[in-house]
Formats: sequence, C-alpha cells, structure tokens
Amino acid sequence: MATLGHMEEFDVSDPSSWDLYAERLSYFLEANTIANPEQKRAVLLTVCGAKTFSVIRSLTAPASPKTKSYEELIAMLKAHFSPTPSVIIQRFHFHKRNQRADETISTYIAELRHIAEHCQFGEFLNDMLRDQLVCGIQNEALQRRLLAEPNLTLAAAQEKALAAETALLHTKAIHHTATSVHTISSKQGDDIQFQNNKPKDYFATNASPFTPCIGCGGQHRRSVCPFKNAVCHYCKKKGHVIRVCKARVNQEKQSDNAKFSHKNLPTNKGAATGTEVNQLYHIQHVNSKGPVNSEITANVFIHGHRCEMEIDSGAAFTIISSELFDKLFPHNPPTLSKPGCTLRDYNGQSVELLGSCDVSVQYNTFSGMLPLIVAKGTQKSLLGRNWFSPLKISIQGIHVVTGGSVKKAIEEFPQVFANELGTYKGPPVSLRLDPAISPIHMKARSVPYALRPKIEAELERLTAQGVFEPVTHTQWATPIVPVLKPNGDVRLCGDYKCTVNKALNQHPYPVPAVNQLLSTLAGGKVFAKLDLAQAYQQLLVDEASADAQTIITHRGAFRVKRLQFGISTAPGIFQHFMETLLSSIPGVVPYFHDVLLMGPSESILADRLREVLSRFDSSGIRLKKEKCEIGATSVNFLGYRIDASGIRPTESKVKAIHDAPEPKCKQELQAFLGLLNFYHSFLAHKATVAEPLHRLLDKGVPWNWTPKHSEAFCKVKQLLTSDSLLVHYDEDRPLILTTDASPYGVYH
Repeated sequence: MATLGHMEEFDVSDPSSWDLYAERLSYFLEANTIANPEQKRAVLLTVCGAKTFSVIRSLTAPASPKTKSYEELIAMLKAHFSPTPSVIIQRFHFHKRNQRADETISTYIAELRHIAEHCQFGEFLNDMLRDQLVCGIQNEALQRRLLAEPNLTLAAAQEKALAAETALLHTKAIHHTATSVHTISSKQGDDIQFQNNKPKDYFATNASPFTPCIGCGGQHRRSVCPFKNAVCHYCKKKGHVIRVCKARVNQEKQSDNAKFSHKNLPTNKGAATGTEVNQLYHIQHVNSKGPVNSEITANVFIHGHRCEMEIDSGAAFTIISSELFDKLFPHNPPTLSKPGCTLRDYNGQSVELLGSCDVSVQYNTFSGMLPLIVAKGTQKSLLGRNWFSPLKISIQGIHVVTGGSVKKAIEEFPQVFANELGTYKGPPVSLRLDPAISPIHMKARSVPYALRPKIEAELERLTAQGVFEPVTHTQWATPIVPVLKPNGDVRLCGDYKCTVNKALNQHPYPVPAVNQLLSTLAGGKVFAKLDLAQAYQQLLVDEASADAQTIITHRGAFRVKRLQFGISTAPGIFQHFMETLLSSIPGVVPYFHDVLLMGPSESILADRLREVLSRFDSSGIRLKKEKCEIGATSVNFLGYRIDASGIRPTESKVKAIHDAPEPKCKQELQAFLGLLNFYHSFLAHKATVAEPLHRLLDKGVPWNWTPKHSEAFCKVKQLLTSDSLLVHYDEDRPLILTTDASPYGVYH
C-alpha cells in the first residue's frame, strides 16, 4: 500500500464529496490488489480522515466499526452521504442547468453528464444531453446554427460547439484596428505590416496548461475528452475526430506543402545558371502615439502551442521571431532552409533571417502544414496573406480612412455602433386604421420543416430584444413569410396584405425616386455610407398598433411592439422619420436604412458625420458597424458606384447583364429588359437598339426568336460597360433637351 498516504489527505467533509471518495477508494483497493474483506475494511477505517471516521463511528454505535463488514460500512456511508435522489428533482436541475458566463463548453458538457447520472434517461441519454447542450449554451449565433441542423447528434453538437468557442476567442482578437506598424515592402509592391511595440508573451496569459487533446484538439486532459469513443469519419478509427486525424493530415501534407510551402515565397531561380536570386524587402518603423491594444491579432496553434500573431492583409508571407521559434520547438526543431528573400530595416541595415520551414498549424477547423519565416530577434509575430486562404481569415468592421478628423468623429460616438437594437426615444408610431374594417384573424401557415429551427431561433432572438411578445389572445393575427438572407438566417415578415394593410390609410409622405436622390450628389469627393441595424424595428409603436401587427406562427401568436416589415405604410413612415431627423445637414442623403454622406474634403465630411452621429446618439438609433463605409473615395449606393467624377453601374450588375443567356420565352425576355432598364440612363440609343425585342413582347405576337433578335440582344448588352459614367447634375451648367417624333427612339 505504497500510496496510502495519498488517501489520508482525502476526507468526506461534505455530502457532495462522497461519490468522489468512494470512487477513489475503489481505485485504491484495485491498484493495491486488496480483495480480502477484512483487509478492505481495515483500509477503509485507516485511510479515511477524522471527520469520516467520526461519521462511521456514529452510524455503527453502539457497536464498534470493526464489527461491520466492508460492504456494510460502504452501504451505511452511501445511505448517509448520498441517499437515492429524486429523479424528478435531478431532471429539474438538469433542464435548468445553463452554461455560465465563465464556463467553457468542455466544462459545461462534463457538468451535464454529472447531473444526468441520476436522471435515469436510459437509452435517451445522448438525446437529452444534446438537447440541453443546444438550449443551454450562451452563444446565440452558435445556438441558431445548431438548431438549423436537421439531424444533429450529440457528437456533432459537441464538435461544432468546441470549434465555435475557439473561433469566438480568435474573432475577438481580430476586431481591433492596427495603429503603430512596421512595414515590409517589396520592390514588386507587396507590403507586410506588424506592430511596433515591445514584444509580448507569445503564449496567451489565459492559455490552458494542457497540450491540445489528441482526440479533438481542445485544451483539456485526454481523460475528460468527450470524443474518447468517437469514430473518425476519415480513417474510421476510434478515439478522435476528423479535424485532428493524423492520417488526413499526413495525406494532405504533400498537397499543402506544394501550395503553401516556402517555395512559394518570393524567390527567383536564375534561368541560365539555376542559382537562387534573393528578392529585396524593406522594414520601416513608423511610431504611433495611438493605443497599444489597437492591433489586429489572432491566436493560432503552432505545433500545439497557442501563439498570438498580428494579422496584416498587406503581408505577403508569415514571420515569427527566433525567440518564439525556440519556445515552440525546445526539442528536435524542424530544419530551417535558406530563405528566398532579404529584409532591410528603415536605415538600410539587413535583418538577419534564420531560415524558413513548414510547421503544423491549427486554427478553427483548419489543421495542416503551412510555411513560416524565422527572423532573429524578439519582434512581433506577423500572420501574412499566404495563411489567409487556408485559415479562412477575413477582416471585417468599419472601413475607415485613418485620417484624424474622420476617425476622431467616429470615436466620439462609440455607443452609436453598439451591438444592440436601437430604440427611438421619441413618440411611438401610430398606425391609422380604418374603424369600419373589423380585425382579421388568420391561421398559422405551415412552414418547411427545414426552416423551423431557423424560424424558432429568430422568434427567440426578437423576443429577447423586446420586438416580439408572446400572447394567448388576439383580435388581429397575420401569418408570417420567412425570407432567407444571404447568410442563411431568416427575416420574419408578416403577410400583412391579407390583414392589417386592408385597414391602413395611405401614408401621405412620398418615397423619393432614386434618380432624384442621385441628382443631389454634385461636389462630393469623400463619402461615407451608414447602415441602420434592423431599421424599421428601431421605432416603437403604440399599443393599438402593436395589437394590429400581431403575427401567428407554428409557435403561437406574437404581439409586435415595433414597426414591422410588411406594413404598407412603413416605408413612408420610416423615410419621413429619417429625413426629419437628418434635415438641414448638407450633403446627407437618407434612403430608408441607408444614409449617404459626402463632402468636398475630409474635414467637412467629418463635421457632417459628427452631426449625423450626434443626432443618432441623442435619438437612440444604432448602426450596423460591419456594413458602414466611412471616409471612402467611392461607395456603392442603391445599385450604383458613386465617386467624385460621377455615377457608374456596379461591376456585379454589369456582369449579370453581360452573362445573361438568350431568353427562351416572353417571361425571360421581360426579366432581362427589366434588369437592363435599371441602367437605362447609361444606355445611349437603347430604345432604338432594343426595338426588335420590345416588338416581340407586343400583345398577340407569337414567340419567334430569330437572328434579328439575337443581334439586338447582343448589341443592347454591349451598350453597358463598367466604364459608363453619368456626371453629377450641376444646376449651374446649361441643359440641352433633345426631342423627336420617332415612335421608339431619338434620331440625330
């Protein structure tokens, strides 16, 4: 019994520790091959602490503990410390157990398994664990993705949750703006930038003390890995998942090396001699007085260690210091090959490079070999563009020209860009209903089974935001129309044309035409485009209007307390609100949830931006920061590209028109001409060129596509190019009006 002293350190100080004590005692007896009943009893009475022995003596009184067998003593202790729990209470605790704010996914899953031990779920244990994992996690975005999975298993839910948790930690580090930079620029124009700060600890301060688990890559012991018994979908072996499968990594290593190895670093081979010719790069130091924590960073696992690296979209390749390299590879480091580039600092002094190699990298779902350059010293690690594609890294946020005045205007109003739903502080909107029309109550429409999880997730999100309120009784009830967004989420719109729109009086405020808005952009050289988050829903409605907007779903009725999409008068109401809120500010063009600002200089744009943000702040309006463009020389607005010289069609729409196939019926021809008509102002002689196509749409004319129509179809597409330009309207310049009596065009 060599480990007896370790058992003496353990005592049952409270009832909740009994299970651990009993399990540890059982392991101790098994490890020391103690099977004799008297010896087992002696061990129990010897290794227990004073408190536990006192409990044993009380339970056996007036008899001595020596008169009881080992099994009797264990049964008495179990009945005392761990009585059979109520299944109802245990299941209650299980279903009420949600993930805590400071709790990792791995810990949360382990706690659920512990609570479920006495819930008697039987063959439904995995299903119940899966359900509570999905319902109890704090990450709402992850929750929506899991709910959208039609055949989600416990193993799949665990894998996705662990991966999302790691991705969230990395994403938080990315959403900053870099200030002080080094610049590595090549003669061919490739730039690398990294922070000009004193080196930090390359291993995150909150990094786990465990090496990555070989079963899933998580930061925990192998003994508690939830995937110990999982079967890999790649190699079909038990004990790990596909993202850490060594067989997959080894098979992909060769292709990864071919695509991302150091051979792809900027090098040249002499055509005649075959000798290597180094490319010259320069390192420039630009000191900044900005905040130190404004760099864009990500935590990447290199050789199983978490390393903080600065992300630089101008960098051609990835560099770490020799200090970090020694930490990553204290034993058996990889062989460094001769680098194919030369680095010089601002003063023209050469930067000493130790070499390049391929290293094992893990980031989110990626696991593979990537190229790395090692520079002598202690400088900041730099994650370059050659890692962007395999790691699926992109930088999002407010696109800002780092001019002082514009940037300062943004920093004055951080709350306007807060990640929350805005609430207008003014009076609520009142929908004017015709009292002669009785309330209409419709039944919920069936929705595709695959969309139900997304619809339910959106209902829960909007309920949490205070937009929806569940109700049991209502006079109005409108079925919903789920609209899929490009990112896969759904927007819930009420089909109000069947209900409340019939009782609404037309709103008198006119919605401006696009050409009217575009005619006010003269003089703009610097632009900003602001996007409101959940635009209509930032406006509260009164009680009667909320009742009238009630929607009916497969989850019941929900009263809508904010202006809802689908209300026929909502566009006029919101446009009137925006124009009133931003009135008297020159160079500001609001169009529903988009606001375009322009100025002849950056300082003037900053003044106008400051005034707009001030009004948004005071009124409670919030912006969607990832969709804002501020301080740009050109912006996309209402399907057009706008800059100082004029208005152009966007390249995507020009490409869509040029790639359009020949129509096969009148409906397809109408769709093409409708798309073409969006840019009619850019199409000189469009009516003349497209005349045969329009004649084919005349009433009573049969469909007969001939070479004449094919020729007109090709010519009309050639009228539009991405270089087409409409100069901004200037009221000080003379206008020429050309008219003609031609039935379908103007001849010159």
